[in-house]
Amino acid sequence: MIIDALTRVRVARPSRDLAAAERFYVDGLGLAVLWRSTASAPGEHDLLMVGPADGGWHFELTFDPENPLEPTPTVEDLFVVYLGEPVEEEQVRRLVDAGGTRVASHNPYWDEYGVTVADPDGYRLVLCSRSWNI
Repeated sequence: MIIDALTRVRVARPSRDLAAAERFYVDGLGLAVLWRSTASAPGEHDLLMVGPADGGWHFELTFDPENPLEPTPTVEDLFVVYLGEPVEEEQVRRLVDAGGTRVASHNPYWDEYGVTVADPDGYRLVLCSRSWNI
């Protein structure tokens, strides 16, 4: 099998503002900056990678200074974090203070079992009070 529980995963997205995205994911959510670079030649992108230190996944956030892409998230583009405990209002406040916007979820399941916060580019983070059970 080519994919198993130890397979590394990268989710890549465009961002309007890497500094704003960094505040949200690092200061608000508590992820670490794993890599950062600035375009130094034509055709290159500014790049920010954030994720848990020593984790098996990370976000790659990009900005193309020559041809900026407008992020196009939908209400179903979700990044769900299963906490296994009630969502602390302090955590939600940190996310909002770091540039997020608390929003109602398109799917009422996520409002029943968590809190949804849009990042500065409009992508939705769900802090879910449930545990991950398949």
